[in-house]
Formats: sequence, C-alpha cells, structure tokens
Amino acid sequence: MPRPHHVFLIPGFFGFANLGQITYFGHVRRALVEQLAARDVDAHVHVVRTHPTASLSQRAARLVETIAATAPGRDAPIHLIGHSTGGLDARLAVSPGVVLPTRAGVERFAARVRSVVTVATPHRGTPIAAYFATLRGQRLLQLLSLGTMHLLHFGRVPLTPLLRVTGALVRADEAVASSGVVDALFARLLEDFSVGRRRAVRSLLREVVLDQSLLLQLTPEAMEVFAAAVGDRPGVRGGSVVTQAAMPSLRSRIATGLDAGAQASYAIYGALHRLAATVPRRNRVALSSASARVLRRAFGSEPGVSANDGIVPTRSQASWGRLVHAARADHLDVLGHFRSAEPGSPHVDWLASGSGFDRPRFDALWRDVARFVAGASR
Repeated sequence: MPRPHHVFLIPGFFGFANLGQITYFGHVRRALVEQLAARDVDAHVHVVRTHPTASLSQRAARLVETIAATAPGRDAPIHLIGHSTGGLDARLAVSPGVVLPTRAGVERFAARVRSVVTVATPHRGTPIAAYFATLRGQRLLQLLSLGTMHLLHFGRVPLTPLLRVTGALVRADEAVASSGVVDALFARLLEDFSVGRRRAVRSLLREVVLDQSLLLQLTPEAMEVFAAAVGDRPGVRGGSVVTQAAMPSLRSRIATGLDAGAQASYAIYGALHRLAATVPRRNRVALSSASARVLRRAFGSEPGVSANDGIVPTRSQASWGRLVHAARADHLDVLGHFRSAEPGSPHVDWLASGSGFDRPRFDALWRDVARFVAGASR
C-alpha cells in the first residue's frame, strides 16, 4: 500500500480561502486529487487558511503551523503548491535556516517537503503592489476583493457596483473612490450575504486595512531582497507555472462578449494590466535560456517586460524553478475561475481578460502540475 503524501494549497494575496464556502481552490483541489490518483499517489490535499495581507514571514509561519496540525509525524512526504503570493510563502517556509514567528518546528517539517510548485507567483515582485499600498488603492482593493467574493459565492456581481468600481479604476477620479461612494458600494455588495457571512467578510476586510505588510513586500524593489536572501533547500524539487494574459485590445474586448457585466469586468482587467505592466527599468528580469525556450514555445515569442496576467509580470513569475507549465491565462483563470460555455458549468469568471482560457487548458495545466509532484514522490 503506498504511503500517503500531503499536498498543501496556499492562497495568494487576500487569501479568502478563509471564508469556507467561497472556494478559492475548489476547482484545483478536485483536479489534483483526480490527477494524482491516476498516478498512484495517495494524496491528502489540504487548503491553508492564511493571514490575508500579513507579512511573508507571518504567512509562512501559518503554513508551517497548518502542516504541524494536519500532517504530524516524521515520514509522510509533503508537497507545497502556492498561488500568487502563496508561492513565496512556500519558498520561505523551506528556506534553509529560516527563522519564522512560530513555535512549530520549522526545520522538522521543512525536511519532509519533496516539492514546491509556484503558480503565477511574483518572484521578483509586481508594480501593482505599490499602487494598492496607497490610500486610494487600498479602498479599491477592498472593493475588488469583495466583488470577487460575491461572484464566487453567488455566481454574479450586481451591475451597478461593478460599473462604479470600473470607473474608480479606469479614471483617476478621487470622487469615485470617496468614502460615501465606497460605503454605498460595500453595503450593496454585502446585503446579499447572510448575517453571519457579512460578519466574516467584514472581519477579513478589517484585517486588510490593519495590516498592509504584504503589499510593501511585493514591490519589485523589496523583492530584490527576498530573491537575494531566500535559498533553495537541497532535495526539494522546485517548479513554476507561468501565465500571460491577452494584451488589452479591441480583439480581446470583442472576445469578452456583449454582456455589460463582462465588459465592465474587462475594463477592470485592462486597468490592472496597465498597472502591472509598469515595470521600472532597473527591476526588469532577465530570463534563463531554458525558461526563454519554454515560453517561446508556449506563447509564440518571448514575453516582453510589460507582459503580465493582469496582476503579476510574466517574467517575474518565470524567474524561479523549472517551468512546469506556461498558460495564456489571467491571474484567476488558473484557479478555475474562467468563463465557460458549458451548460451548468461551475466555472465563473471575475477577471474577464479575453484570453480564451477554458476547461481543456485548465485540465492540461493541473495535469502537468500533478505529473511534476508525482515525479518528486518516487
């Protein structure tokens, strides 16, 4: 009988996996369980409930504490898969000699880790972090996050709040992001939730306001320090999934369809894409020859410095580990949050990018991840 392997899924920035029914990793978890079982890996898949915007060291500490609580013992191998910032949490947790703010035995659990896979992770930072660290950016981030939670819970976002968020992002208009407007939009989005769920959502949003440590750490300048200080653990197989979404254009706008909500979401994507594309010259990432070959094969040409998935520059994602998979997708597509034409499909799209990501591409991505994890399980 094969020994069990523990796979930990680590959410990214603003990890609303904390909210139970709102399934950040729901599609991914099902895909991984199926694909690993097909490869004779007895995988126990866990979702980490992390601090939403706390510092990387606090988030990595929470990861180790989750491992200690759910995969105790000395022998069962561990695999870490982190989306976005979750990939940085995983790298930090297994870095040799790391000191984290926890009483859990970091080294004892890190020694059991066999693989780390990062998905759309800002290994060299993202310019969008600096924008969301501003007062106006923080308020808009809360609205975007609340809208995301609403969509994943109900399968829709009311059109009027969506249009107002779009206006706030697309126009440099402080009035749109004023306290009264923001409060009104919050109230509209929250009113559909149950009383208990509203309390949980407000608590999560409060954490975002009180702790902005992570945003400051994700700027390209700050991530230079992370890249220089965090080492790879010998014996741990490291891989990355890299994403590149469609450039905002008339063609991708048309591909989004005529629905007003989808068009408003596309406008938000366009604004975020432009913010993520503003990589300072001093922070531009050079690709290894091996990574460049994989990306050329996947995308038809080597991604330029402005290429991104709506949140994270593509080159930033490709600057660590072996490239496991490269997908033409936006930042949330890879989690299974993409537009689907299948009748009754559970897939709902929040960040409408017109990238054409679909179920076959989702399955191919997580099949490659399962193959990589299984290879480290032997």
